[in-house]
Formats: sequence, C-alpha cells, structure tokens
Amino acid sequence: MVDERNSKKEKKAFKVRWVYQSIGISKQAYSQRLKADLIRNSEKEKVIAWVIEYRKKLPKTGTCKLYEHLAPILKENHIKMGRNGLNDLLRNRGMLVKKTKRFHITTDSKHFYYKSPNLLTDKEITHSEQVFVSDITYVKTDEGHAYLALVTDAYSRKIMGWSLENNRAAFRMKVSMVKDALAMAHKNCSFEHEYIIHHSDRGIQYCCPDYTQFVENKGFILSTTQQYDPYENAIAERINGILKYEFGLKNTLKSVELAKKVTAEAVELYNNERMHWSLDFKKPQEVHLEYNLQPNKNYKKEKKNEVNSNLKT
Repeated sequence: MVDERNSKKEKKAFKVRWVYQSIGISKQAYSQRLKADLIRNSEKEKVIAWVIEYRKKLPKTGTCKLYEHLAPILKENHIKMGRNGLNDLLRNRGMLVKKTKRFHITTDSKHFYYKSPNLLTDKEITHSEQVFVSDITYVKTDEGHAYLALVTDAYSRKIMGWSLENNRAAFRMKVSMVKDALAMAHKNCSFEHEYIIHHSDRGIQYCCPDYTQFVENKGFILSTTQQYDPYENAIAERINGILKYEFGLKNTLKSVELAKKVTAEAVELYNNERMHWSLDFKKPQEVHLEYNLQPNKNYKKEKKNEVNSNLKT
C-alpha cells in the first residue's frame, strides 16, 4: 500500500518536474508564469467585455478607434496592451470589422440644367459652416427603396441636415427631399455667416431651377463636381458609407417610417459619439463647436499625393 502511494507521488512529481525542466525554468518560475498567464487571460476577458459594451452603440468601430476609447480605461486598470495587442486579440476572437462594398446608382447627371463650377478645387477649408456637402444614398425597405439626402459640414464632418422619403415619383420626391435636408441644415447652424458654399454632385435634383433658387434664397453659393471622380465629393460619399455600414442602414428595414427612426438615431450617435480618424479621433459635434481649431484633411489632395508618390517610386 505504501509502495503504491510512493509510486503515484513519484509519477506525479516526475510529470510536473518534466514540464518546467523541459522549458528550462525552475519550479518557482513555472508557477509564476502560470499565475501571470491567468492574470493576462483575466485582463483579456475584461478588454473583450469593454469592447462588446462599446460596440452596443457603435457596432462597426474598428481597432484604432476602440484603442483611443479604451486607452484611459486600460491605464486606469493597470493593463498593458497596445494597439497591435488589441488588434491581435480581436483577430483571435473573430471580432475584427469586415469591410464590404455595395453600389446603387443615385445620381442622374444626364440633364441640360446649368452646372455650377466646382468652388472647392483649390479651396482651403478652415472652419465650421464654411462648406456644406450634399449627397443622396438609398435605404432598402420592405416597401421598396427609399432615398436619404444628407447635408454635412465639410470641416467638422457633422451631419447638419437629412431627409428620407420613399421612391414614389422619384424626381419630385428627390427635389423635395434635398430641400428639406438643406432647410434642416440651415436651421441647425451655430454660427452666423454671410454665405456658405453648398457643394454637391451634378445630379438633376441639385441642378434643377426649383432647388438652385431655394439654395440661393437661403444664402448659399452653389458648387458642383465637374467629373465622375468620387474624390470631388469625397466627404459626402464617405458619410453615406459610414451610416450604411456602421449604423445598420445597409440592412433591409421593415418600413420607411422605421428607416426614419433608425436614421435619426444613427445621426445622433454619429455626431456625438463616433470618433473620426480625419479629426484626430475627435467627434464631429466637438470639432464643430471648436469652430477652427482642428486642421482639415483633404481627401483629394491626399489621394493625389499618394498617386504622385507611387509614380515617382
């Protein structure tokens, strides 16, 4: 009986000893490493819980913005994890944001209405409510396609106005819709300016006399893209994509009324909660009220510089 117990102890001791000796460390170091691994795994679970909590509001938030949000929380809890570590953790858990692209034509530029010149070609945007950019995207519903008109401040990326309607009487509806979006944007202005540049693509709804007269009566100066280059209206295009792919507007919604509610919630979250890389991880409403403290990043110039750099190399 005694021999059996001794035999078991020896086998057990041999197994444990074999583990830490095989990796060239002492028994104490092995125990410390096990303890450290337990602590590290506990920290990772905490981080995942914080990510899940944050993504309840902003489900498509990527690693960079998550890290900006979590950095002070990690410091407060004495957790050492960099951006790359967070990215690796999210990848291992299958929690990286997947990028998808879909296209639907919303611009009809084959018309004979006057097209205003592009006033933004060499324009430096330096403050809020200097330039508003407008665009239309679509939202799928069980009642058919609906259209969403957006007006965004080019400096702060804040959505100033929006309007969503169904696709019945498409041309008339779009003109009424873009007028409603601009009226909301004008009402939501925080600063008094003599004029604001209104920039859009060459779509028929933006160039027809009914709309252009409405825009000028509101004190805006018209500007339109001259080519099919998406970088001529890059900010507006980008905002469309954010609302659709980060805030659920790419999904098929039950009705137009529900789509309006979802849009209202999305715009509120976007303006007040979503960090922007182009704003140095600040939020649109925050930058908008700062008026002119944030350096503006120009998508078109950055793209040109990138192309020129590639040509040189």
